[in-house]
Amino acid sequence: MTNNKALVLTSGGIDSATCLAWAVHDLGAENVIALSMFYGQKHQRELQAAADVAKWYQVEHLLLDLSGIFQFSDNALLQGSAQAIPHTDYAEQLAGGQGPVSTYVPFRNGLFISAAASVALAHGCNRLYYGAHADDAAGAAYPDCSEAFNHAMAEAVWQGSGGQLKLVAPFVQDNKAGVVAHGLHFGVPYQLTWSCYEGGEEPCGLCGTCRDRQEAFRINGVEDPLRYPQQQKPVPNEEAEK
Repeated sequence: MTNNKALVLTSGGIDSATCLAWAVHDLGAENVIALSMFYGQKHQRELQAAADVAKWYQVEHLLLDLSGIFQFSDNALLQGSAQAIPHTDYAEQLAGGQGPVSTYVPFRNGLFISAAASVALAHGCNRLYYGAHADDAAGAAYPDCSEAFNHAMAEAVWQGSGGQLKLVAPFVQDNKAGVVAHGLHFGVPYQLTWSCYEGGEEPCGLCGTCRDRQEAFRINGVEDPLRYPQQQKPVPNEEAEK
């Protein structure tokens, strides 16, 4: 019987860290490779977090440079862009219309998955994991996180690899709180992860991904292990209404 071996796309955030934990739980660390992408992002915090999480799980960690592909994009996450990262939640960013939001990097997941499929096959993997979840797809904020996108890419990867490689997105129907629930079950070292779109010493607590992250931990009844500036912690709704 053929042994299962997986490559996991890892960004350093809680979704991909949980996805890595899932793969290691299912297959064993010796059968898992982590792959991170440099795509021209403004800061290195997320890549350092990805390396730290891979080291925690004692899996091989690869880094691929795709920055040249995004040199034509003017996006708030990319080096050289003058656009500011919105310090509002995604619902507010989507108000008045459908997405994508300004922090959507054009077809990023499509490019990541395509490149990762090639790397996975070169390393003898028959599974490719990535951590897309339903909250990011809502309102087409990040359309390359949707179920429809996942189905299309899964079929493309399967057909394009001659049936050798399966795309696995275990959280595509879960919200972010559901991802954290899985991670707490697996004991994911969330203290090593980084989600913030800013690259400071502490996460800003105000960008869309910081807000989503903190809310996901709150729903699970646990505190986010990362420290946020005290004055920038989101105000609970009941307090805001007073």
